[in-house]
This record gives sequence, C-alpha cells and structure tokens, in this order.
Amino acid sequence: MRRNSPALIALCGALVASAFAGAGATAVASPAYAGTAHVWITTPDGTDKLSDLGTVALTSDASTAPTVVVDPSRTFQTMSGFGASLTDSSAAVLSALPPNTRAETMRSLFDPSTGDGLDFLRQPIGASDFAAKASYTYDDLPTGQTDYELRKFSIAHDQSQILPLLREARQLNPSLQILATPWSPPAWMKTGGSLVGGRLIDDPRIYRAYAAYLVKFVQAYRDNGVRVDSITVQNEPQNRTPAGYPGTDMSSVQEAKVIADLGPMLRRAGLDTKILGYDHNWSEHPNDAAATPPDETADINDYPQQLLDTDAARYISGIAYHCYSGDPSAMTTLHNEFPAKDIYFTECSGSQSSDPANTFSDTLKWHTRNLVLGATRNWAKSVVNWNIALDPQGGPHVGGCTTCTGVLTINPDGTVVRNAEYYTLGHLARFVKPGAVRIASTSFGTTGWNGQVMDTAFRNPDGSTVLVAHNENDSPQTFAVREGGRGFTYTLPGGALATFVWNGPRTNGEVALDPAGWSAVSDPTGSGAAQAVDDDASTRYSSGAAQEPGRYLQVDFGKVRVARQVVFDSGAATGDFPRGYTVTTSIDGRHWTTAVANGVGTGQFTTVNLNYRPARYVRMTLTASSTSWWSVADVRAYFGGWGN
Repeated sequence: MRRNSPALIALCGALVASAFAGAGATAVASPAYAGTAHVWITTPDGTDKLSDLGTVALTSDASTAPTVVVDPSRTFQTMSGFGASLTDSSAAVLSALPPNTRAETMRSLFDPSTGDGLDFLRQPIGASDFAAKASYTYDDLPTGQTDYELRKFSIAHDQSQILPLLREARQLNPSLQILATPWSPPAWMKTGGSLVGGRLIDDPRIYRAYAAYLVKFVQAYRDNGVRVDSITVQNEPQNRTPAGYPGTDMSSVQEAKVIADLGPMLRRAGLDTKILGYDHNWSEHPNDAAATPPDETADINDYPQQLLDTDAARYISGIAYHCYSGDPSAMTTLHNEFPAKDIYFTECSGSQSSDPANTFSDTLKWHTRNLVLGATRNWAKSVVNWNIALDPQGGPHVGGCTTCTGVLTINPDGTVVRNAEYYTLGHLARFVKPGAVRIASTSFGTTGWNGQVMDTAFRNPDGSTVLVAHNENDSPQTFAVREGGRGFTYTLPGGALATFVWNGPRTNGEVALDPAGWSAVSDPTGSGAAQAVDDDASTRYSSGAAQEPGRYLQVDFGKVRVARQVVFDSGAATGDFPRGYTVTTSIDGRHWTTAVANGVGTGQFTTVNLNYRPARYVRMTLTASSTSWWSVADVRAYFGGWGN
C-alpha cells in the first residue's frame, strides 16, 4: 500500500473525533413501511450521523425534479459484504479496551441488529504495514535456513488477540466472510532474504512451498474456529518499494505460478476457499510504474488481464482492487473483458486531511463517491476499508503510513470514536443484506465530482429495495426516485449521504432491454451521440444549439428487437426535452416507417410507444424550434408491462 503521495493524502481524506456514546443513531434498518420509503442520513458537518429521519410517502405523482429511475428488471452483481481489516494493530488497540467497552465496540461494528452489521473482513496473513510491534510471518527462520516441508509453521502469534476477535466477530454476525491476504512470504523464500521488498525465488520448490504455506494457514485458522472464505496470494504485488514494512514484487507470471500450485492443493485438502487475483490499484501507481523491471512491463495497467490470460485462471474466482491510483471504472473494463470473473474491492484507507477539522467531511464525500457508490456501480461485490481500529496517532505500527485512519479511533482513556468510515460503511452494511443484488438505477453524479446526485440501488432477498444516494453539491438538492409507477421526492442537504429503503412499489411487468452494444448517431452532429446510449445518466448527448426542425438522434439496437416502448431521458437537464418530435423506425437503416409517434415533450421523460413493432433503428426528429438545447442522457427500451 503506497501512501507517500501528498495528493493521495488530500484525496483520501478521513477522520474527525466524536464521542462513542451518542455519536449518531444506533438503530438499524427496520422493515420498510407499505407506501413509504424510510430514510437515514449522514451530513458532512456531523449533525446527522446515520440518523433515522423517518419516512417519505410513495406516490404516483410525477415530479419536476431530476428523477432517478430504479429498475429491478436489470440486475448486476450479487453483493458479498462490507467491512474493513482486523490488522495486528487493530487487534492490539481493541484488545487493550476494558472487556465491557470492547464487547460494546465489537457489537457496534458487527451486530446486524444494533450495530453496523459489518460482514466482510480482509485478514492479513502475517504482518502487514500495520503490525503493532514487529514484522512476522508464520515460518520465520534464521538467515540461511529453509523449511520446504513447513515443519516450523505456526500461527501462535495470532492466538492471543487476532483469533479471539475474529471468532467474536463471526459470533456477532454469522454472515461474516473473511478474505486473507499476505504482505510477504517468509523471508527464506525471497530474493534478498528480507520481508521488505524482493521477489519470490524463481524455483519450483519455492512456488510449491509458498502455496503449501497458504494452505496451512487456511487449515490452521479453520482448526481455530475461523473459516477463510477466500484468499489472495500477494497484497499489492506492484508496490516494489514498501516503506519499511513487508512487501513483495510479484509479477503476474509469478502469481500465476503460485496459483497453479495453490488451486490443486486447496482441492486436495478439501477446502473450498476461493482464490482472488491481483489485489492492487485500479491503475498502477506512477511510482510503481517508474520502478517496473524490464520483465514486468507487460503488467503496467494490465496485470489482471495478464493474469487471467494464463492457465492459472481456471483457479481464479475473481480480481481484487484498491483505491490508491486510478478510478473505479477500471473494474467495469475488466468485467467487460472477463464477465465470468467476480470483482471485489478490498482496500482503501482514510487519511487525515491537511486541516483535521475537514477530515470527517472529506472522508464522507470521497469515500461515498468512489467506494460506496463508485465501486458498487462498477461491479464490486464488496467494499472494504483498511484498518478497522487505530489509536489517535494512526498506530501502533512499524513503518508505512503515518496519516492513516481507521473505521474507529481508540483513545488512550478507553473512549471510542466512530469515524466517517463507520458511517459510509454503515449506509451499505446496515441495509444491503447478504445475497442482495445490485439493480439498475440512473445516476447523475460522478466519482470525479460534478455537483449532481449520485446513487446506487439494490434488491434485498426479502424483496425490499435499497437506494443509497449522495448529494455532491454543497447546497441542498431536490431529486426524485421512481420504481415502476410510484416514487418519492426528497431534498438532500449539501454533501449528504442517504439510504432509502422501501417495500414496493413493484414494477408493472415491464422488462428493460440490455443496452450493451447499442450505438447512436445524430444529425447535425451534436455533442456525444454515443453518450445517449452508454447506460450512464451522468453523460449525455446534447444538441449544443437551439432546437430546430430536422435535427435527429438515431439509436441502433445492434439487431432487430421487438419493444413495447422507448424512453428518451434528458437526465438532470430536465428542461432540455423536445418541444416537438416525430419518431420513425427501420429494420435495415435504409427503409423507414411513416411516423410511429408524434408529440410534444413535457419534461425529463419522452415516452414513445412502439407497440411491439420490430425495429433495429429508432430515430427521433425534432419538429419545432426552441431556444433550449436538446439533451438525451439515457435511452431505455422495454417490453412487457402495460405502460409507465
């Protein structure tokens, strides 16, 4: 993990102190009331912290506010969980608490009834950059010695603090999943003979020994009452210059060799532990790229792809990502290339802002845009912060980050502070239940900040809908939400993060067509016709000029489809609707129907009934003049149902 960039420190933002007792609502999601959506809010100034603000009525009334369309007919990834890491440092500060306070703190983190309900932990295998006293592995030997049979292997270090806390966490939340990750193999397996830096020795005996080491770890934890659900073989394999803490330069070629041994070993041992690959940034950090050895240049910004193009891919369930360079869209890029592989987001640390008074606000906003919403909207099955608890100095630890913050801060007097990360995770973990599926929702905001409302939506196993929304603007913004024929309108405070939960309304039976492979053209050329069909309401086609008769936008479904209706959605630019239009269709792009619809737009949505007419191309042509521009942020097509 690289945290020596001032830009990164400013980017990640993290913590303000607030007393554990009374620091925000402790109530968790109650069943949504029929005909209402229940609302919980956190504001950047900390006035509200996961505060229960009651309910808002679901109605069939149309809204003039920018409207988010939630569509459960389109589903994406099934969620695995939300949480952080119980590092050696975290275990040390939690274990130092008085027993009653520690029990209360653990409940606040893991209890799904009275706390955050965290259900995913990323557990270091041996020391990370957050070891309380000294770096270690489970098979440390004097210099010059080897242990290919792993006779000296022992997890004794973890017996006093880490394992008891892990057992307690799983007892509090039986849905808890654990991903285990090593920062370094034992030093005797590495070039240089040190836990800090170096590579695995390129020897088949070493690859087998390291794979066996990981298997023995999973078995030892199992024997101590802790199930390891998934594993990666190296944390941040492209971080070649760790700042005094364990780390290993592991190329995609070497990682594939380890996994090629590890996969069969896990099966022979009767273990169903999944293997995840990579476990590093959305794109390669510039400092890492600058230090790339000649034999690893193919891995620059392409490591996951290189790994999944090897024979070892058969043993790899998915790819894990961190936040310290790049942006979440890298995960969608990988999903499109390897749709059968799962995607996990497994690490992002908060950091003290340059002005500590801004840390809570900075963390809330950045983590919300990039993790809570950015990661989940880009196929991540998990959202995982770094340390679950640290002291006020961001420790104890040896080497590594000096400004990192935890989900909690444990003060020397035994008081516990819930940081912004506690609330960002809580807005997901308290309401998005195990087995929930992300569903389609239009979103106007961006990870990079554009001042609009950004959101993501889920359908829980019990049928309830969860929408998590963030106002990127510092001023209050009113927006609306619709699912099927009903919805609500709400005004979010500036910078606020909100979770809405409701049972119903149900859709009217309509099913949205998948827009993958669609394209669009316009005449005269406007701004980004393709952005009308990119399944992203934060981008849009815009005429860039006043509306005039004859201008058109033409959508190509990629093949002949039979649709009941097409919706042209102007997105947040609600006033950019067509003042007059006609719609024609074509099967081949040369022969066009007479008008299947004529009309006048009246707001964000212009709905055109195609009445199941076969068509590959749909063209909307303006028939009236207006000083307003014409914008289309999203085009959706539906079959089934009985109208909007």
